Amino acid sequence: MRTRQDSLAWAAEGTSLVRKALAGLDAQAYEAPTPLPGWTRKHLVAHLAANAEALGNLVHWARTGERTPMYRSPEQRAADIESGATLSADRLASWFEESAQQLADAMGELTEQQWQAEVVTAQGRTVLASETPWIRSREVMVHAVDLGTAVTFADLPAPFLAALSADIRAKRGSDQVPAVQGDPAEVAAYLAGRPYTGVTTADGVPAEPLSAWL
Repeated sequence: MRTRQDSLAWAAEGTSLVRKALAGLDAQAYEAPTPLPGWTRKHLVAHLAANAEALGNLVHWARTGERTPMYRSPEQRAADIESGATLSADRLASWFEESAQQLADAMGELTEQQWQAEVVTAQGRTVLASETPWIRSREVMVHAVDLGTAVTFADLPAPFLAALSADIRAKRGSDQVPAVQGDPAEVAAYLAGRPYTGVTTADGVPAEPLSAWL
């Protein structure tokens, strides 16, 4: 059972993994494609930076009671990512660092009562503010792998992988995901719709790929 402190720690570790993935990339490398259709590394970093700011809106909501949605609209979210993808590599890296730190600082200021405030995600789900660190940890952990440098699912903490796999199964629904077996990191990659190896169904048949999640 994951706790808020688990999620806060995973969000911090995931931020470090993104930083590791970006280290040493030149401007041309930022233009390289990712496994996510239509997105370069620039798009992905812009998404992560904008996501930190969006989750910061939910933290503000929890702290003040002022309704501040993650995004004004799905169109605005997409436009912000496309605009961010036109920035220089250095500016994108700075935006990622600044927004991640601001989010961490804002979360650190919430009281126990404020963590229990209800907020609404970009998908329209009403959740407690205490869910926001988990939402952030998923973003930075999985997308650190999507950046396609030195980070793989095997580099992610085993407890995080277990929590991620359970979360994806719950959201995808049992009808869409068969029972599978394999290395936990590879199973998590399979469930997330990312490249995987050695994952099979209960009867030993190679598992069919799933669509990308997150």
